[in-house]
This record gives sequence, C-alpha cells and structure tokens, in this order.
Amino acid sequence: MAVHTKHPVAARPGPPVREKTGHLLLRAWCIFVLASMLASVGWVNILGDAGAGVLMISAGVVSVIAWTVIRPPFQWRRLPWFALAYVAWAALSITWSAWLGTSVLTWLLLALTTLQGLFVGAMLTWRELVRAVASALKWVLGLSLLFELAVSLFVQGPLLPGFVLPDPAVDYDPIVYWSRDNLFDGGRLQGLMGNANLLGPVALLGIIVFAIRFAAHAPRRMLLIGWIALAAFLYVRAASATAFLAGVLALIVLITVLLMRRARRPGERTRWYIAYAVIAIGGGVSLWVFRDALFRAVGRESDLTGRQGIWQAVLERAGEHPIVGWGFATPWLPWEPLFDRWIVDHGETVMQAHNMWLDVYLQLGIIGVVIFAAALLAFIWRAWFFAVDRPRWDLRADRPYSPLTLLPTLVGAILLVQGVAESTPLLMWGWMFLVMLGGKIKQTPHIGVGPTERSLAIERGELLLDAVRADTLRPRARSARQEGATRADPDAVPSEAATPDAETKPAL
Repeated sequence: MAVHTKHPVAARPGPPVREKTGHLLLRAWCIFVLASMLASVGWVNILGDAGAGVLMISAGVVSVIAWTVIRPPFQWRRLPWFALAYVAWAALSITWSAWLGTSVLTWLLLALTTLQGLFVGAMLTWRELVRAVASALKWVLGLSLLFELAVSLFVQGPLLPGFVLPDPAVDYDPIVYWSRDNLFDGGRLQGLMGNANLLGPVALLGIIVFAIRFAAHAPRRMLLIGWIALAAFLYVRAASATAFLAGVLALIVLITVLLMRRARRPGERTRWYIAYAVIAIGGGVSLWVFRDALFRAVGRESDLTGRQGIWQAVLERAGEHPIVGWGFATPWLPWEPLFDRWIVDHGETVMQAHNMWLDVYLQLGIIGVVIFAAALLAFIWRAWFFAVDRPRWDLRADRPYSPLTLLPTLVGAILLVQGVAESTPLLMWGWMFLVMLGGKIKQTPHIGVGPTERSLAIERGELLLDAVRADTLRPRARSARQEGATRADPDAVPSEAATPDAETKPAL
C-alpha cells in the first residue's frame, strides 16, 4: 500500500532572489564612471579645470577602494600588457620631458583612465558591462539633448562654459561656445561636450550599443528603439565628418563579421579576407582621389578644416626628437609656454594634433608609436576573433553567437577612423574602452564562461548563488539515487540555459 510522505522533496516557496544593495550601488558607480568618460570635457564646462581634476582623482580613489574591498576574481597575468606598456613608457618620458608639469598632470589623467577601464571590466560580467555602457550612453545623450533644449528655450542664444552668458560687446568666435543654440535652426549640436566632433562618435556608439542590446533581446526593447532614434538624431545633427566615416566603416565591419560567421569550410573565410582587402585598397584610393568632392558633400574642406597645417607644424617639432619624443602631454595644456599660442585655430590655442599617430610621435617618438600601434593592433586582433569565432571551449561546436561580441570590434572601427582626424582615442572614453574591452576579452574570452562570468556572488548576490546551487544539486541527487550513485558535485555551475538572464537568447 502506497504511503504519502509529509516531507516533500521540493524546496519551500519563498520570495524571488534579488540583487544585493551593494551590487546595485557598484553597478551604479560603474555607470557613473562610464558616463563621466563619455561626457569627457563636459565636466570641464560645468566645473572648470580644477573641479574636473578633483572629480577625476576622487573617482579614481573610490574605484581603488571598491576594488580592494570587493576583490573580484581577476587573472593578473592576463592584463592588456601592450596598453600598460604604453602607460609605462609615457611615465618614463617624464624624466626627459620638455614640459614637466604638463607631463605629470596628463600622465595622472592617463593612469586614472587606465585604472577605471580595468576596474569596470573586472567588476562586471559581459552582459552587465554592455548594459552599463548603454545606461551611461542614455544619460549622456539624454542630458545632451535636454541641455540643448534648455539653452534654446531659456537662454535663447549661445552659452559659454560655466553657464556664462556672452558679453554683447565682445565678438566671440563660435568655437568657444558651449552651446550655439542650434537646436531649432538646423545647425550643428554640441551637447554636454561643447564640441560636435566629440558628440558625433558618442552618438554613433549609442546607436551601436542600443542596437546590440535590442538584438540580444534585452528587456523593454521598444524603449531601445526610441533611444536608437535619439542617438541617430544627435549623430546626424552633430554633422561630424569623422563620425560619418566611422559609421561607414563600422557598417562595413558589421557586414563582414556576419558574413564571416556564415563560413562553414576552412578556406571560405580566406576568400572573404581577400575580397575585403581589395575593397579596402580600392576604397582608400577612391577616397584620396575624390577627397575634394567627398569633403564638400559633408561640408568640409579637403584639408580637413585646416588640419594639414596643424599636422605640418607637429611634424616639424616632432622631427627634432624623433626617437623618444618631447615628453607625454595628452592633451596639450594651453598654459604650458611651449604650447601656448604655438598652433592657433580660430583664435584659440590648439590642444591636440588632431591625429593620434602624430600626437604620439610628437610626445613619445618612434618608440611610443610602435608601442601604441602594438596596443591598438592587439585590441583589434582580439576583438575581431572575439566577434567572428564561434564560442567554443570543449568538443561542442554548435554554440550560438552572441550579439554582445560585436561591441569590441565595432568600437575598434570607430577609434581607427576617429584617430585619423582627432587625438581623442588617446584619452577619456577612447582609451578607457580600449583598455576595458581589450582587458575583458583577455580575462573572459567567452561570454558567460570564466571566473568573473561564473561568479554569481558578484553578479547577483550570494542568495542567488545558493539558489542556483540548490537547483543544480537537486536533479543530480535524484539522478544519483536512481542510478545508485553515491556522490554529487557540490560546486556545479549552472549551464548557459539555466543562467537567469534574458539576454542569453541569441539573435545573430
């Protein structure tokens, strides 16, 4: 006769497991760090040079304390060594720098940016990282639009940094304005950065990140469509020729990656590589031959709005110390005597070479160019195969691709193009993303696999870790009893299908 037990096998019902407050605060801090880097000179426009410097240093101290307290799983041997070698060479250049004070201050900025990139990459999983970047972009782009709207509605005219109204008796060059009040007259928007050439690439990055989140089946996908539209609006209204070219290259890279993923035979990718090499060479030649017509089409001159004159001056000075350079200085601080009024554009002292390669050559010489090229090449190389190779760490060869793996290689495309006419990839969000994504790929080459990815205690809290372990042990224990087994693995890790994350559903 069957006997019903009063001790059911199932666990007692309880409230759903939620993230701990500590991790919510950690993720919020990472979003703030990312937004600060993406807004770049926006803090300078709001707080001034001294205030922005204090903020950067304070943020670095907070991140160091958080890293020391949390101590996430981290493989110290798998750091982005070429990027760190560039930081080390920049530090060594202080010993022979022709502008000692500038080198010390700007190297501190570089070190803090590098630290923040490693910090965010270590604290967040791949899914959380992309989610945090999306949140930071929402803040930056949303506040940029609100800022331009407030200027048009309340100021009804141009605005100088520090919320200062222009003096009617002074004839200002438009380059000095924080906002030119162009929202309703069709002119170029500058956003929180106060520079359309900085807003354009960030808006392009927003389009890419929001689209990746949409393809990854993130929650509230209809809102993501709205954010994509907002980013596209700011991208078009910024009217940055460099950002437009970066968008074209990013689209080509995306199409190439998707085609590479369709390869089934060993030699199939080789044909695609050859075809795209021919296209790249032909496109480069065409761009040079028809550069006048192309730049006129986007409202620019063939010399990239005076950049050739800047490049010539930089090359002349860099030729005096071609091996080790003059000393690190990114950006050029305008109060340094050797930079003050050296190169003037629209009446203002130029603070960069408007080409990252020439900037590195001027500051760190040929040796610095080689080290930086190695760092950039290592990042692009890993990002490319991170995107095109199917995730595989055992005999299983049919795992689906994740849309999240597209982000690093598309960021690399933006940095490559932006570095032709701007030096911004050497500092702020450009350098941070190079360190953060490059280091993250080395630490965790597969999404959802690895010490940081599988450390659910960091990602969701200890309660979820215990719940997942209990759910994992229970079916194994039942199977062991049925088969006569006597042991079960207490440290089992849930499979990808069991991981409670809505973004695991592949779309590409």
